[in-house]
Amino acid sequence: MAADITESVPVSPWWGWAPPTPGGALSDGTLAVLAERLGVDAAAARRPGVLDTPPAEPPGESDLTPPALSGEALAALAAAVPAGAVAQDPATRVAHAAGKHTPDLLWQRAGTPLALPDAVVRPGTRAEIPAVLAACVAHGVAVVPFGGGSSVVGGVTPLAGDHHAVIALDLTGLSALLDLNERDRTATFEAGVRGPELERALAERGYTLGHIPQSHQQATLGGYAATRSAGQASTGYGAIAELITAIRLETPTGPLALGGHAPASAAGPDLRHVVIGSEGTLGVITEMTVAITRKPTAKAYGAWAFPSFEAGAEAIRALAQDGAAGDAPDVCRLSDEEETELTLAQSGGRPVELLRRWLRSRGIETPALLLGVWEGSGSEPKDRFKRARRILRAHGAVSATSAPAAAWDRGRFSSPRLRDELLTIGVLVDTLETAATWTNLAATHEAVATAIRGALASGPGGDAPSAVQGHVSHLYRTGASLYYTFIARAEADPIAQYERVKRAANEAIVASGATITHHHAVGTEHAAQLPAEIGEQGVRILRAVKRELDPTGIMNPGKLI
Repeated sequence: MAADITESVPVSPWWGWAPPTPGGALSDGTLAVLAERLGVDAAAARRPGVLDTPPAEPPGESDLTPPALSGEALAALAAAVPAGAVAQDPATRVAHAAGKHTPDLLWQRAGTPLALPDAVVRPGTRAEIPAVLAACVAHGVAVVPFGGGSSVVGGVTPLAGDHHAVIALDLTGLSALLDLNERDRTATFEAGVRGPELERALAERGYTLGHIPQSHQQATLGGYAATRSAGQASTGYGAIAELITAIRLETPTGPLALGGHAPASAAGPDLRHVVIGSEGTLGVITEMTVAITRKPTAKAYGAWAFPSFEAGAEAIRALAQDGAAGDAPDVCRLSDEEETELTLAQSGGRPVELLRRWLRSRGIETPALLLGVWEGSGSEPKDRFKRARRILRAHGAVSATSAPAAAWDRGRFSSPRLRDELLTIGVLVDTLETAATWTNLAATHEAVATAIRGALASGPGGDAPSAVQGHVSHLYRTGASLYYTFIARAEADPIAQYERVKRAANEAIVASGATITHHHAVGTEHAAQLPAEIGEQGVRILRAVKRELDPTGIMNPGKLI
């Protein structure tokens, strides 16, 4: 059974992605691979209490920096929202002190968050937000819009900038479905709705947004827009920027309502795209209208092996460019040889051994595995699957049955939880991503993977064992995304280790001419590389827009630009 995209999950704990489960979620196969590849003590990881309890006690009042918010500012904020909507207790401040950036989690687990909001404000209606922003302008308080808190690039770190204090503006109370127009196939939501709540509201009417990022169970619709998100099925449904038809932003200088008047327009530049990807630096996204489709009632799964990652990339390029519209799978993931090997090794068992024998009989010793998921109604998914299969076979694809793709679909939301447990047993794991043109894809893939391996090997432990794996997960006519996961034994200073790897990867991405981020966004993590991508003139344009909408600079200081 596939993962239920309407199923709610517990709000993430202060130290990680999800509450621990009894016995942990690391499979025997995963622990065996960690023992073989990294020398992890699998028996120790299995001891009671290691993986099924929080890794640390939450910091208490005496451990935290006292709130810096002035009495006048606190009173103004309290007057802008209902009683009880402004909180300064330690648990609430710590829960809004960071996103899910690996350094964030390491600091949190050590009891030393990088920064803390001086208060958390939870508006109950959209109408309260202008008053909150006015109070912050009047009293010099920075504002960090906070939804699901799932940023992996430092996008919600509560930095005050030049201001005396900073608040986290928690928008999860704004989660209503405001309108569903079946004739136009659009739905209007408040921005604080989480992914499962959004999908559940649409499913009750027979629809879906189809935008399902890895962070779906925690992230909000406003976060999707603010970070220019791409879902796991964006090859089929489109990235969030393609799905937003209208968006509303409350800024310190007034509201900005964009789009929604017509299906297309030539009335100057499309200002929606100034807001989409703005990461809270221009104002607070409060609502948006999105294009929706009928909820799929059927799926088709397929998996194929190629003799190399480059051969698989050529096959999916043909699928994206030469196939009929819609023939490419909604979810399309091409793993490189390292990721394929680790996936098979973790799965183990007789089915995997039979698959290896089958592939060897076809001359494939080190496969690159392609997974596809087609969604739709009736026979449509199977018809699209069959047409795509013809193209893939023409490019050397060897069937690996549908089982790997179905297994991925069942476990599609498991990776963030696994990161929690790996950090707990002293394994550093993280991801980074980019996108490149088809012409540049293979070279970028190799350059970035080589840079990550080199950075891991250059640490105090010398050439310590590690794993660097990658895959393509989003197809375009002109190119594709590249997504990397790196795994290594944590060094004495894992934050320095992480920063060394990330710096090397960023340099390789920029040198390759690829984008510094495909869907994780800029935040603090990629701000230094943004000028290389959009140019100094582009940065000046963004700063000019910010001066117009946020002249006192209260909105999410230190992010994007």
